[in-house]
Amino acid sequence: MADTTASSSPRRTRRTRFVCISDTHNCTVRLPKGDVLIHCGDLTNQGSFGELSKQVQWLEAADFECKIIVAGNHDLTLDADFMTKYGAYRFNTALQPAEDCRALLTESKSLTYLRHESRTIKLNSPSGPQTTFSVFGSPYSPVWGGAWAFQYARPEDDDNKAARLLWDDIPLDTDILITHGPARTHCDYSLSRETAGCEIIRQKLWQVRPRLALCGHIHEARGAERVRWSLDSNVAQYAELGRTAWQDPNPDSDKNALIDLTAKGGNPLDNDGSPCLSYEELCKIKSALATSDQEEDRDMNSMDIDEDLGSAHSSLAALASRAGRLGRKETCVVNCAIQHVSYPHAGRGPRRLNKPIVVDLDLPIWADQE
Repeated sequence: MADTTASSSPRRTRRTRFVCISDTHNCTVRLPKGDVLIHCGDLTNQGSFGELSKQVQWLEAADFECKIIVAGNHDLTLDADFMTKYGAYRFNTALQPAEDCRALLTESKSLTYLRHESRTIKLNSPSGPQTTFSVFGSPYSPVWGGAWAFQYARPEDDDNKAARLLWDDIPLDTDILITHGPARTHCDYSLSRETAGCEIIRQKLWQVRPRLALCGHIHEARGAERVRWSLDSNVAQYAELGRTAWQDPNPDSDKNALIDLTAKGGNPLDNDGSPCLSYEELCKIKSALATSDQEEDRDMNSMDIDEDLGSAHSSLAALASRAGRLGRKETCVVNCAIQHVSYPHAGRGPRRLNKPIVVDLDLPIWADQE
């Protein structure tokens, strides 16, 4: 496997293939070959032990070096709080053994089950790319269509408080962001609502600017787009420069639904994954900005940050989103729902299945960082 090295960075990278799925709702589909398999939630219709057992067995048997799973709003038994409040009502006399259901994933030897948390992944197989990336995975989505698992109040309903508290947990150095629900205006078009995604996730995308943002939940919005972020402090916060929608070139064939973001593919993702600065480094920058705030022609080059970071009155959080991280200019957003429409909800038409979406991405080789 050939190495590719970006001209602006001494770090070597290698192509790493991600196979992305979501909203299988008890279905199993043919999975293309890849290095990392990611499931963005809604493995089942109701989260029963039988449903989860079949999905877990299918995923455990899949041949990938790394398999990362988050739950979704239909995976009811995986949400302990939901089961406490609604379990007896939703399952009637057939109340499911919720702890046993959760153990199928938490005790799996081959699945990485993320419950609103982050991990650093190192691919160690001698036959693999031996690359590394940071990932944050969460099952949560805004309230939608009644009582379901892992839901929070829609941002417009509670002045964004619940959503902001939730999504502030995403680390700034995240490479791959997995959320069950989409960001507002990004792969979230619904037949019943024009935009069904969360605005706070969209704002967090701008702050973090991960390489990939993977989701599902809104079946009709399956697809992908490349989003370029505006990092000019003179422009409104959370601004975007533009987006480019991806279209599967072979939607009716068995060929991979491939998004090639590598240098070899000719149109690499403009995102170097630059890490966030430490708290101490940010404080030094903020202090230096305050000292020179009255100077008309201050020299920012000596501080190794971009002149568009703003004045000394910027908060550390706003400073952290840019300082030392201006190489994170673009994110590929992918809604990888397998169900074509809103099945299993009644009255939404017959079941049709999408192909998994395959993403090729250049990632750093972990041995070079040690």
